[in-house]
Amino acid sequence: MKILAIASAGGHWVQLLRLKPAFEGHELIYASTKKSFADTVKGYEFYDIPDASRWNKVKLFYSLVCVLKLIYTVKPNIIITTGAAPGLMGIIAGKIIGAKTVWIDSIANVENLSMSGKIAAAIADKSYTQWPDLSNSKVTFSGNVL
Repeated sequence: MKILAIASAGGHWVQLLRLKPAFEGHELIYASTKKSFADTVKGYEFYDIPDASRWNKVKLFYSLVCVLKLIYTVKPNIIITTGAAPGLMGIIAGKIIGAKTVWIDSIANVENLSMSGKIAAAIADKSYTQWPDLSNSKVTFSGNVL
């Protein structure tokens, strides 16, 4: 099983790294918005992708194009992300190629799902929250990663 784990910098990346033991025995590939993060996943294939946010539509579209290109190149069976916008781009691109997709909303989202998390809940194969009060028919609570 080939798994692409994708997240933007900061807490999203930290939470994604904490999931690494769950993927033992599978081919794991990482992608993030900081080239220097390759040092945190030595021994694994790593790709840097452009960061984006909803505030800059041009960069958001560029990020989608770059992530689509990455996913067409890597051809993962599963895409998992802890967010934010580049992770959502991964979910969208994954659905296009038929990969299974998993969204894990950040633990920082205590009162509401993130905007990306709300979108991902509508399209990802599995969507998780790290807070029981935020679970619903589309978003599952199964614990947290921090």
